[in-house]
Amino acid sequence: MRIDTFQLSYRKLSSIFYGWWLIGIATFMLMLMSATVFQGIGTFFVVLERNFGWTRTTLSGAFALARAEGALFGPLEGFLVDRLGARRMVLIGFTIMGLGFLFFSQTREIWHFYAAYVMISFGSGVGGWIPMITMVNNWFSKRRAIAMAMAVSGVQFGGFLVPVMALGIESSGFRMTTFGIGVCLLAVVYPVSRLIRNRPEEHGLTPDGLAMPVTGTSPRPDSSPEDTETAGNDMTPRQALKTVAFWAIVVARTTSVVSIVSMAVHLVPKLTDTGMSLVTANLVVMTYTTLAIPSGLLAGIIADRTSTTGVLFMCLLLQAVSVAVLAVSDSLGLALVFAVMYGIGFGGRVPLLTAIIGDYFGRRHFGTILGVNMIPSNVAMIVAPLFAGYMFDINQSYFVPFVAFSVLGFLGTFAILFAKRPTYFVQS
Repeated sequence: MRIDTFQLSYRKLSSIFYGWWLIGIATFMLMLMSATVFQGIGTFFVVLERNFGWTRTTLSGAFALARAEGALFGPLEGFLVDRLGARRMVLIGFTIMGLGFLFFSQTREIWHFYAAYVMISFGSGVGGWIPMITMVNNWFSKRRAIAMAMAVSGVQFGGFLVPVMALGIESSGFRMTTFGIGVCLLAVVYPVSRLIRNRPEEHGLTPDGLAMPVTGTSPRPDSSPEDTETAGNDMTPRQALKTVAFWAIVVARTTSVVSIVSMAVHLVPKLTDTGMSLVTANLVVMTYTTLAIPSGLLAGIIADRTSTTGVLFMCLLLQAVSVAVLAVSDSLGLALVFAVMYGIGFGGRVPLLTAIIGDYFGRRHFGTILGVNMIPSNVAMIVAPLFAGYMFDINQSYFVPFVAFSVLGFLGTFAILFAKRPTYFVQS
């Protein structure tokens, strides 16, 4: 009886579309990347400022340098993902990240921190966001928005690890904590990469788990979208650049990311400036992270059934308003109001601004088009944290930069309404 039950359970697990297993892998890897590179960077900034006395402008320079690398190599990373596949890129990228954290643990001079963080950021770019999202885009079409939302929830889940990381830093010091992070990344990357499959064609399937149409010949295990899709279903990067939708998405992405990246760098320092402990400040981060998970999933479900641009409009609007609240926040109560609004808006904004690229421009050149689309936002991410840090060093306040980021967010909110599906793109 036990054997029969086990066999039945095994058959049920085996019958699940492999794309859903890949969603779990993407969620896990993005969680590790988010906690260590994105959500946790503000915690590291506070610790480095306290330990070494470096100014916030100086510390922000490392983030700006890393974003300059992203702007320079982003399109190349997307191109390599399209050509080499997500599996190889994840293995290479997370290995570089792990080694970067080992180097970070030995930081004693500012250039050590700069070199370590650029190395970590480069690794996350090579093996993190673009490879994971490209993999999801390859495996899903009609369920793309909800699939993206599920995978991107890993970014939010990373927020749950940040308070744990903060406790580790306070109890064991940042050197031991960052060394442990490096060891963990190196330990998990190889076994996880072996589970990654680049495209459903490798399993004789099409996106969403539909059976491959019979054409008289079996698909090759290494077949690419070019073998199974017609040119009418996808745009080339050059074609995408000629559409209004591409540039509307660029504006929406760029004007909203300046607040996101600045939150990653300066939110925890701002909150600790009001008298909060490091752990309490990270609990505020965990609050918006917690809300971002269900809001992202709900936004994906609604977008798949209605209008992606309409849902994006509401998410971007909430994010812009929340940043305005943060600009005047001087208490835990207002910080929590910010966290609730920001969590809902940020949670839906992240997956949908990526899913819309796949919806409008297809699978074949997704990584390259996404990489090109992110160039202006990567440039903005160079300037935004530096601007916020510089204004704080001058005024001992984040009011001016956060108000500016809120105004930009409102501009992007209305820009997304111009992102209409290109008329000569045929949905697969």
